[in-house]
Amino acid sequence: MPDQIHEIPPEKPESSPLPTRERIVMAALRLFQEQGFTATGVSTILREAQVNSGSMYHYFNSKEDLLRACLQWYLDNLDPVVMAPQREATPDDPVERVFTLLNWYRGWLVQVDCTLGCPIGNIALECSDQYPLVRELIDLNFTNWAAEIERWLVEAGDRLPADVDRNAISKFVLTVMEGGLMQARASKSIEPFDASVAVLRDYTDRLLVQASRGKTKDSNDS
Repeated sequence: MPDQIHEIPPEKPESSPLPTRERIVMAALRLFQEQGFTATGVSTILREAQVNSGSMYHYFNSKEDLLRACLQWYLDNLDPVVMAPQREATPDDPVERVFTLLNWYRGWLVQVDCTLGCPIGNIALECSDQYPLVRELIDLNFTNWAAEIERWLVEAGDRLPADVDRNAISKFVLTVMEGGLMQARASKSIEPFDASVAVLRDYTDRLLVQASRGKTKDSNDS
């Protein structure tokens, strides 16, 4: 499904007109998510991409090099594929936009019957300790994701209390998303994801009420 690239690598093409390098990356994105990095053989990637080994090693020095290219692909597509549609869907309410994003992930999770999981989260668990350069790209993916959430929270202005750490909340939202996905995958049920988001919703609503009461008090005092 091309519009859900951050979480769902593209479907296998029947006959792809894509350039060779992109065909290899597209195949690897899907296979690494479905099978894991270690379990995916180079021969399988070549077969799915419909290229020979010479073509692959013309573009990538190793399977790890290909994995880094995949993580860079996620970085490059984070905003146009994941974040921008949420901004367009909820242009006037940056707080609600956070939940629009989480609901987008929920829809994908239901669609795949709570399987697969977040590809970046999966790679983080499997590869972070073994490949330092891969770990750096994983961290950058998470950092950029949280940074966009932080921008939305800053955009909310005085709807949130002034002393609330927007950066910390953005990382908490990431924790809710990744933790909810992992638990949903483990139980093969959407309920853990929904429960995690519900707690975040309750916490956010309390912050909104706190900020509103503070504005009312300031108005009365004046």
